[in-house]
Amino acid sequence: MADVQRTSPVDPTRAAYVYMQVADHIAARITAGELRLGARLPGERDLAEEYGVAIGTARRAIQELRDRGLLVTLPAKGTFVAEQRPDGLGVDVGGSQRS
Repeated sequence: MADVQRTSPVDPTRAAYVYMQVADHIAARITAGELRLGARLPGERDLAEEYGVAIGTARRAIQELRDRGLLVTLPAKGTFVAEQRPDGLGVDVGGSQRS
């Protein structure tokens, strides 16, 4: 079986924090439609492996995206791309309104 190398968008030599690079890349994937509204994200361990970063870095990137209103985490269900309403108020996957 051939070992496939993935090119990570994370560059530890850049001035930006690594967790911000991961968060910005995931945000760009959401904007581009690669990650659709309501889509479930992989777990933190899987994201860490995908981006070649520590699990704490992946966890911090997810928190950053929650703070931006792009993701919502539902206990025992996972982390999802938050749905956005046309008026700018977000509605999470569970249907509760955020301001």
